Amino acid sequence: LHIVKNEFFKAMQPYAYGFDDEILEGVLAKKLIESKITLATAESCTGGLIGKRLTDIAGSSNYFLGSITAYSNDFKINLLGISENTIKQYGAVSEEVALEMAEGIRHNTHADIGISTTGISGPDGGSKTKPLGLVYIAVVTPKISSVKKYIFHVKRNIHRDMTATAALNITRLALED
Repeated sequence: LHIVKNEFFKAMQPYAYGFDDEILEGVLAKKLIESKITLATAESCTGGLIGKRLTDIAGSSNYFLGSITAYSNDFKINLLGISENTIKQYGAVSEEVALEMAEGIRHNTHADIGISTTGISGPDGGSKTKPLGLVYIAVVTPKISSVKKYIFHVKRNIHRDMTATAALNITRLALED
């Protein structure tokens, strides 16, 4: 049975992260604590959900420095250092803004890792070029700067949950590189 479990786990990579009662944020927490790595988040469409999930884990003060929920462009510019030109040229929901958000939170907090989310959770706000469900997730570490684009065609609360889960998993995978 143990061999089958391990084979299934390997086959499910990179989506499998643990066994039995392990949860994603718990597995990530263990990796962060073992590696003595800190992180901070800059969240827009997730509204602080990533920070909440990280702090649900006992011992999170060992790795989680904090979060800025930057819904408005003014917050993005003034608290995260996003270029006003970047927002004007690409829009608040863009790869470029997501990257600058992650870089900004990492720089401002001196965290090892910066994570950001920006997207359109709905039910309004979509367009032809930026549909409902569009989200950009950025993870910046000393080694990598990565932005992933997803379109999750689901209701608002599920969109936020899926985005937070994707961000946590992308961060977990970045630690394995």
